[in-house]
Formats: sequence, structure tokens, C-alpha cells
Amino acid sequence: MSGLILVVEDERDLVATLEYNLQQAHYRTRSALTGRAGIELCRQEPIPDLVVLDLMLPDISGLEVCRSIRSDPRTSGVPVLMLTARGEEIDRVVGFEVGADDYVVKPFSVRELLLRVAAILRRVRSPEPKGEQPIRFGRLEVEQDAYQVRVDGAEIGLTVLEFKLLATLVTRRGRVQTRERLLEDVWGYQADVTTRTVDTHVKRLREKLGGAGCYIETVRGVGYRFRSRPESEEP
Repeated sequence: MSGLILVVEDERDLVATLEYNLQQAHYRTRSALTGRAGIELCRQEPIPDLVVLDLMLPDISGLEVCRSIRSDPRTSGVPVLMLTARGEEIDRVVGFEVGADDYVVKPFSVRELLLRVAAILRRVRSPEPKGEQPIRFGRLEVEQDAYQVRVDGAEIGLTVLEFKLLATLVTRRGRVQTRERLLEDVWGYQADVTTRTVDTHVKRLREKLGGAGCYIETVRGVGYRFRSRPESEEP
């Protein structure tokens, strides 16, 4: 797999290591040591296929950089992989809220980062489903072709990942989905990659779905299941 990767990171040694390994994996690279420089390089042609973005930068935060990338029509669709030493859940949730596609906590293995980069690129390059009928389930309506979700008739704003996670669960309703299966089918990760991404995204997805969030059930020690019937929803 090839592509142009922009690395926005203020540690020069880490930038050198990432660029070397990405190039060995046949990616082209750009790099920036500050957030503002990263924003400018992200807007330059050719637009990068993915941004590896540090959260803690010397001028502006990675969150602000991510917001800027998402707000610009030229770069709004560029996936962002956040890279940081901060691993608290609140940091992950905030990162996803501003549009990050995934979150890697330092220290990390280069192999894991390369696996995640490849998985994100496979996901964004995969063809969109065609001719799918809307799914109506209780208070929920999912239009896969239009990437739209409604609860009680009101449209809910989901990220591409949140939508894909919901669509995967609802089309397999009544069947338990392990975290490993979801990582492979939604994120494109192999089972040997350890991450709390699934749990963080499910939590955020439930919050956004509001009254329909209870359709997604936790199967302790295993994973998640979308209810087989909506009648069992809680008031």
C-alpha cells in the first residue's frame, strides 16, 4: 500500500524514526515540528492521505490542529491518527470528538503504528456500499448509502467510524460481536493489536444515539450485541 503520510510531531528523533519506517513500508512522507506548520503542510498539494498527529505540540495543541483539518473542505476527509503520551480516557474521547480516527499512546511499537496506518487507509479507500435498503429498528433508522442515522426522526451526526460501527452492529443484530471481530471488521486491525478503541467508540456512539443507545448491549468479558428486537428497550 502506498500513500503520502504527514507526520506532525515535535520530537525530532521520533520524526526521523517514523519517516524512516513509513518510507520502508513504501509510503511517502512529509513532516512538521509545530501545529501551525502541520496545518499548512496538510493544505499543500498533493493533500496527504493520512496525518499522524501529536497531541502535545509547542505552539498549538493537536486537538486544534485536528479541528482545523476537519473544518477545511480541502482536508476534511483526511484521516487523523493521534499520537500522544496522554492515555486517559477523557483525552481519547475528546480526540474522537474533534474528528480523530484513532489514538496511539506513547510508548508504542512502530509495528503497531504501521498496522494502524495501513488499516485506516484500507478503510477509507474501501468502496462504499451500493443499493442498500434503509434499516428501521424501533426508534432508529439507518441509511447506509447516505451515511445517515435518525432517532425518532431527528438526524444524528456520526463520524464515519461511528457510522460503520453502528451499521456493523445493527446488520448483525442478535449476534454477539467480540471486540476482536469488531476491530478486524470495522477498523481493519488484526487481533494481535491491543486497543481500547472499541470500548471508547461504543460509549460515544451510545451517547449520541440517546434513547436508542440501549439497543447496544454489553456482553461482559466478550464484546457487544445489538438487540434482536426493539420492544425490549428501556423507557
